[in-house]
Amino acid sequence: MTAIKHALQRDIFTPNDERLLGIVNVCKAGKKKKNCFLCATVTTERPVQVKVVKVKKSDKGDFYKRQQTWELRDLTEVDAKDASKENPEFDLHFEKVYRWLASSTAEKNSFISCIWKLNQRYLRKKVEFVNVSSQLLEESVPSGESQSVAGGDEDALDDYQELSTREEQDIESMMEMCEYAISNAEAFAEQLSKELQVLDGANIQSIMASEKQVNILMQLLDEALAEVDTIEGKLSSYEEMLQSVKEQMDQISQSNRLIQISNTNNGKLLDEIQFLVNYMDLSKGHIRALQDGDLTSPKGIEACINASEALLQCMNVALRPGHEKLMAVTQQQLLFAELRDTFARRLTNHLNNVFVHQGHDQSSTLSQHTAELTLPKHSPLHRDLLRYAKLMEWLKNTHREKYEGLSRTYVDYMSRLYEREIKDFFEVAKIKMAGTTKEAKGKFATLPRKESALKQETESLHGSSGKLTGSTSSLNKLTVQGSNSRRSQSSSLLDMGNMSASDLDVADRTKFDKIFEQVLSELEPLCLAEQDFISKFFKLQQHPTVTPPLAQPETEESDWRTPSRVPPQAEHRHSLSSEKDMVRLMMNKIFQSIETELNSLIALGDKIDSFNSLYMLVKMSHHVWTAENVDPASYLSTTLGNVLVTVKRNFDKCISGQIRQMEEVKISKKSKVGILLFVAGFEEFAELAETIFRNAERRGDLDKAYVKLIRAVFMNVEKVANESQKTPRDVVMMENFHHIFSTLSRLKISCLDAERREAKHKYTDHLQSYVINSLGQPLEKLNHFFEGVEARVAQGVREEEVSYQLAFNKQELRKVIKEYPGKEVKKGLDNLYKKVDKHLCEEESLLQVVWHSMQDEFIRQYKHFEDLIGRCYPGSGITMEFTIQDMLEYFSSIAQSH
Repeated sequence: MTAIKHALQRDIFTPNDERLLGIVNVCKAGKKKKNCFLCATVTTERPVQVKVVKVKKSDKGDFYKRQQTWELRDLTEVDAKDASKENPEFDLHFEKVYRWLASSTAEKNSFISCIWKLNQRYLRKKVEFVNVSSQLLEESVPSGESQSVAGGDEDALDDYQELSTREEQDIESMMEMCEYAISNAEAFAEQLSKELQVLDGANIQSIMASEKQVNILMQLLDEALAEVDTIEGKLSSYEEMLQSVKEQMDQISQSNRLIQISNTNNGKLLDEIQFLVNYMDLSKGHIRALQDGDLTSPKGIEACINASEALLQCMNVALRPGHEKLMAVTQQQLLFAELRDTFARRLTNHLNNVFVHQGHDQSSTLSQHTAELTLPKHSPLHRDLLRYAKLMEWLKNTHREKYEGLSRTYVDYMSRLYEREIKDFFEVAKIKMAGTTKEAKGKFATLPRKESALKQETESLHGSSGKLTGSTSSLNKLTVQGSNSRRSQSSSLLDMGNMSASDLDVADRTKFDKIFEQVLSELEPLCLAEQDFISKFFKLQQHPTVTPPLAQPETEESDWRTPSRVPPQAEHRHSLSSEKDMVRLMMNKIFQSIETELNSLIALGDKIDSFNSLYMLVKMSHHVWTAENVDPASYLSTTLGNVLVTVKRNFDKCISGQIRQMEEVKISKKSKVGILLFVAGFEEFAELAETIFRNAERRGDLDKAYVKLIRAVFMNVEKVANESQKTPRDVVMMENFHHIFSTLSRLKISCLDAERREAKHKYTDHLQSYVINSLGQPLEKLNHFFEGVEARVAQGVREEEVSYQLAFNKQELRKVIKEYPGKEVKKGLDNLYKKVDKHLCEEESLLQVVWHSMQDEFIRQYKHFEDLIGRCYPGSGITMEFTIQDMLEYFSSIAQSH
């Protein structure tokens, strides 16, 4: 261990001006393989710093390196684990606890003893030693004395001290003087001992010679002690004199402190008085305005606003502790409360009168709007009431009950006013919508009694608002009867679905579209203006959360005009999350009739013509989209969204009705089918829908309806074709799918591209099938003969051996060919043309297309017969009685003759 200690001192601590005083070989508890050394060191420079250094051997094993360093002053506790038994474990408590296991108990004890000595000598803050034997701990020695830590000399603590440069030079010179110093160490040691004895003798003589000087020094020390006693006497007298001065200064200081406290208290009292005067004093002008201020003129309203704001500031001032105990403050607060209550009563009564007065003025102007499809404007009412907006905010902050009572009164009055206006407005709209059916002269020519009744109903509706309610059922009844009469006058499926292609129907639908758009255009600014007014007048956009005045439950005993107080539990239960909900709740109460009237108007439009739902879906969707862009949570967007659901439901019902009518269609057994009515109906529906839904937001709904309708059309065309007895199935399929293909190609509906291709495929397939089946009739025997030839070849008979078959020899072939000379062929084709003409309808104009396809197919068959004759009857010289040129002339002449 000594060699390791010298090596560590030389390699690690000497370069850092440190001395190694204690060392122990340790490893961490539980990790015995990783050994290291804990070293206790002190610096050679002052002030002395004591450290504990962890040294570890490098991985290569050729040198040591410092791994971690702790200041001894950071050490709080040394725990030796057991003071009575030998135990190599010990703990050092720095910022955290380090647990070590020494290589031996002796090394551990030596290291702990060294730490204790360093702590006693250099540190003011003593380290706590736990579970350490008392034999290891010695008496502490004052740090100011020059003796060693252990009570002897410092060599006991410092086993090793490096030689200085001068000492090294002296030793080297001495060894040079004795050449045998290296070869004969004993002789050298003996020589050194002799010289040391000589030096000791010289030192003793020197000490004895200096005894006189020591006596002189002792005498001087005695004189110095006497002088010190003299100085201490003078200092004692001075201290007595200063003690009296100190008492006088203490008295002066106490007096000054009392004066300062008095000044401070006077300043604070003045501040309190100024605070109360400045913040709790209301001018006489404000008091007059609150008690008797004019609430009708603009100047009076402005004075009341300023006075109410000043009163609110005085009432809301933050009083300091103790102010509430002052009688003047209490009296002033009572005055403020009385002024607040008085002004709140005046303001509430006046605003109630304003509501009633404005309501009478507004209702007097309703008669001028009954004959027109317009709604009265409430901007004058809003403009007059907005002058009181700041007073309403004051009332909201001071008298919540009166504020809520005013809110209920306003909502109750406005709901009645708007209910009358909206009801009259929608009755006018219904009259105008009913007029669209009345103007269809041709369709109502057979209903003079019903038309006159409708006219009487209309006149009665224009006559007085009191008859409006009673006339609604009659109007709806007449409208339904009129639409039913229209459906009964036509046998087409389209007319049965309230869809006509006539100009009158188009005009009716256009007029209905304009009326419906005008209704929505009138309602939208009305709702937005009222919602904006409610937000500004009742100040519902400033605070994040309030209890809405409309959240109390309505019962038979209480209504909106009774400012009853809601219990706290009910108020909490019915509270809404934000003031937007309160605005929406007030709007729902004020305009509670809008959604009902809109649904009634939509139902009337649907009864007049179920295809009006297309117009309503587009218009309603556009207005919903516009309202959501303005405010997605507004009353208008919510209400229109709800009504849009009804319109969409009517639209879906209209599509389902068309599909149901397709499924119920019946065809006549005596007449040819032609273009089916629902096929033509789909064409007109698509034309109308494309016009209505151009650039519409709800295009996706139309595309879905298209898919449903076209699939139903396809399915029911095939159903009718299968049930047809008069017209061949291929003709029904060919004509109708050709019509569908033409319609889809012309309209270019992107969502139906797959159906357009499918319709073309079905049309071409059934055209080819019809042509092939029809051509078998003019050359029936010849067709049967060659079919038999192909069957023999298919059975394995060689083509050149077919002529040896009894039923298919050359004589039988010549016999069959002779039965079809040119005249017979032309006659058969002429009959075929007439038959095809009977099968096909004139609307689709497919006769020439079919005839040309038959010509191509006939030529193909002719070439096929000639090929079979050449292969199966080689060298026979048998040919057909007519040529291809003859056939072309036959087809051309027959087509021209008809």
